[in-house]
Amino acid sequence: MSQNIVVLPGDGVGPEVTEAAIQVLIAVAEKFDFSLTFESHDFGGAAIDACGEPLPDETLSACKAADAIFLGAVGGPKWGVHTKRPEAGLLGLRSALNLFANLRPVKLHPALAAHSPLKEERVKGVDILIVRELTGGLYFGEKKREADKASDLCEYSKFEIIRAARVAFEAARRRRGHVTSIDKANVLETSRLWRETVTALHEKDYGDVELRHELVDSAAMKLITNPGSYDVVLTENLFGDILSDECSVLAGSIGLLGSASLGAGTQGLYEPIHGSAPDIAGKNIANPLGAIASVAMLLRHSLGEEDAAKTIEKAIYTMLDEGMRSRDLGGDLMCDQMADAVIGWL
Repeated sequence: MSQNIVVLPGDGVGPEVTEAAIQVLIAVAEKFDFSLTFESHDFGGAAIDACGEPLPDETLSACKAADAIFLGAVGGPKWGVHTKRPEAGLLGLRSALNLFANLRPVKLHPALAAHSPLKEERVKGVDILIVRELTGGLYFGEKKREADKASDLCEYSKFEIIRAARVAFEAARRRRGHVTSIDKANVLETSRLWRETVTALHEKDYGDVELRHELVDSAAMKLITNPGSYDVVLTENLFGDILSDECSVLAGSIGLLGSASLGAGTQGLYEPIHGSAPDIAGKNIANPLGAIASVAMLLRHSLGEEDAAKTIEKAIYTMLDEGMRSRDLGGDLMCDQMADAVIGWL
């Protein structure tokens, strides 16, 4: 039976990296003999331009019916900051599909150590999985605006914390057995609830996993000064948004990293963590490896095709090991050429 992938190319370089990733997905499906169908829909700024809404009803309906959703990128200065924003479509999609856990792996390829802004000895062996709670906190709380003041409500329930924490603890069991939970419990009441709830869950169900708590300001420093000390990082929505972008530089380029947004079932939303990069849009020079890595996560988490996922990850590793580089990594391969190289290896 064919599985349905909804494709949201989005804005900026989104259509370019999406095309590269989908071509790789088609090739690996042929190699491993499983069937996929694709349908593309407007989303983000492109949807605002087309119909005035970042998440049109038709797009949302298609996403709800899909086995998985692949997103290129959203946003850009074209749509301003005070008007209807492309990012509102992303928040709406996460909420509508109840995608409460965002997974962002950050792993340094040894051949790219020189491309990290940190010294090679500091980033050696970095392999972090960030688990970010995705549908609570400030981004989804009540917002108020008056003439001379504004407020955003940060709210979390034990239920929301527990389900995200379980994702982190289960992932740690498959990795190196360590979770760092990051909060601001010395100031924020939501963080105190976060710490208490994570601690109680750990004591009840995950005593085999090591747990430590860190304050977000201290963690922001340590993720740069000693990134190798982290295995799985668990945190709330706002902190996770910021810290995951901080960690993206450790691997040498933000263009290398993919992500998965997951809920209780197998359906997920997959996207590279980079933005829409409007300054290079249409030039065929964006690095598609983050998008291609996201396709591997789609295969693993939504389609159950573990061998195909590992094959794509091996292809990316081999390419980098053999010195194939896009512009952001000091090379001269174009976006489509990087995709062709992956397909050629497959």
